[in-house]
Amino acid sequence: MDLSLQALLAWKSVAVGAWLAALFLAERLVPAADWPGAGPWDGAGWRRVARNFALWAANVGLSPLVVLPLTALAASQAPHWRPAWWAGGQGLLLDLALLDFLIYWWHRANHEVAFLWRFHRIHHLDRFLDTSTALRFHFGEVLLSALARAAVVFALQVPLSSILAFEALLLVATIFHHSNLRLAPGFERALKLAVVTPAIHWVHHRRVRRDTDSNYATVLSLWDPLFATRSPTPRDPRMEIGVQGEEEAGVARLIARPFRS
Repeated sequence: MDLSLQALLAWKSVAVGAWLAALFLAERLVPAADWPGAGPWDGAGWRRVARNFALWAANVGLSPLVVLPLTALAASQAPHWRPAWWAGGQGLLLDLALLDFLIYWWHRANHEVAFLWRFHRIHHLDRFLDTSTALRFHFGEVLLSALARAAVVFALQVPLSSILAFEALLLVATIFHHSNLRLAPGFERALKLAVVTPAIHWVHHRRVRRDTDSNYATVLSLWDPLFATRSPTPRDPRMEIGVQGEEEAGVARLIARPFRS
């Protein structure tokens, strides 16, 4: 692997890891919603976090072994059709906006296509939201997402550098809007005009299907109003989180669930 690419991956890991650690601590010191049970530090709270990190650990090896090589292959084999102006700093910004637009539609498809929902619902089965939920995905969804992303990279000739930059931005945004961090109301109202905040995304995890099937945006908040998928439901710290009609399970059962009828 190219040394500059290795350095970029290392810096991305350090930056995202530091962001996760900071918000993980901050949301426990200044929570927006009351922690279930006796709080974030009790046995049940730690078991929930451990379950989420276990699902994440199952995906750790997929990035260097499958996701990154597949993305790099698609980028190297993509046909060269981009105009000269689609390069440099403005090209990177255009790529980031384009990838955010496309991930809105991929996320929406994960809710609307039954086969994709079988895997994505594992993320939604968490009965509470915090930063650890942002890491909780079934390995099947990770692989399907990698295939979809490789197709986009090939068709649109997206540089690998743009993909890595967007991936870092995506992780930072996802950790933030899943967090249980209390924000000043005025600040969050202003912030959600531009980006997805916990007030928007928590409604997406509400245990009512009409709200679960809404608020699909990941980084920029404009996509849902633009395509009429923004839920009118305001966030309530007491709202029930999860999948309507389904219950949480242990790690082994969660991994097996998409393959069961």
